[in-house]
Amino acid sequence: MKKGILVIMSILIVISVFSTTLTVYTYESLNWVEDKVLKEFESMYGCDVNLVKLGDGGSVLSRLLLEKKNSKADVVVGLDQSLSVKAIKEGILEKYTPINISKINNKDLILNDYTVPYDYGGIAFVYNPKTLKTVPTSFEDLTKLNKKIIIQDPRTSSTGQSFLLWTIAVYGDNWQDFWKRLKPAILTVAPGWDESFSKFEAGEAPIMVSYATDGAYSYQYYKSTKYKAFIPKEGAYVQIETASIIKNTKNEELAKRFIEFLLMNNFQKEIPLNQWMFPVTNTTLPESFKYAIIPEKIVSVDSEKISKNMETWLEQWEKIMY
Repeated sequence: MKKGILVIMSILIVISVFSTTLTVYTYESLNWVEDKVLKEFESMYGCDVNLVKLGDGGSVLSRLLLEKKNSKADVVVGLDQSLSVKAIKEGILEKYTPINISKINNKDLILNDYTVPYDYGGIAFVYNPKTLKTVPTSFEDLTKLNKKIIIQDPRTSSTGQSFLLWTIAVYGDNWQDFWKRLKPAILTVAPGWDESFSKFEAGEAPIMVSYATDGAYSYQYYKSTKYKAFIPKEGAYVQIETASIIKNTKNEELAKRFIEFLLMNNFQKEIPLNQWMFPVTNTTLPESFKYAIIPEKIVSVDSEKISKNMETWLEQWEKIMY
């Protein structure tokens, strides 16, 4: 009888710990998790998840910086390696190593003690072969196009910021000169990836900054390579998307369980056909991913250099573009 009472008490304690609402800040295009996987997490821990969608990754960081130590979020999902540097520097994130971190195949994806990777993918250019007859092979080839490229704003978009860092990785201290040459080739600077892809699909321009998995997307939905992707010969920049616990959260234990949930198979298996990125764990990829480009050469920018210079780089980019 006493043993039965102890079991009931243990269940009640678990329920009392996790019967709450977990607030997760993320970007708009992660809305697929509401229909596919969040209910499973809520059922596992007897809680509710309040998914707050804030445009692109840059918008998520802006909200965190605005709220600072009084953030309403418990967890943030969607800061990549450049955006997370700022969040760490500002003391917004809490250190945490999930108990299932060994599920991550490539340990190079683990950047620090504050962020946990859940997907990754190379930045690339996607184009419509029907409207772009001559495909560029280098960054310099891109400068010869006239108002044909859609990019994302690095001040508000994680994809846009990754593209800026890609050019810095390739050109070093001469990156501003490259952007001055590239500017006439740019048709639109969109606030985020969603907006840029909508413009691209509407035929406003034949080429846009996107991801190396876009060939897989095209095959999955059109059963053909309606859209193709390429990476310039200078090399690819790989974006690593991460999740973190917000410092001083009142739901720390539940936040930890959520981070661990992102590495579980039921979440990771949904990434390829929803995120159009590569999962970080050993997950079977769909057939369409044979059309995704695997980068042969990777370029990068040191995280310390990003931390010290990102704000200055954004200001310099703004002066060139506007």
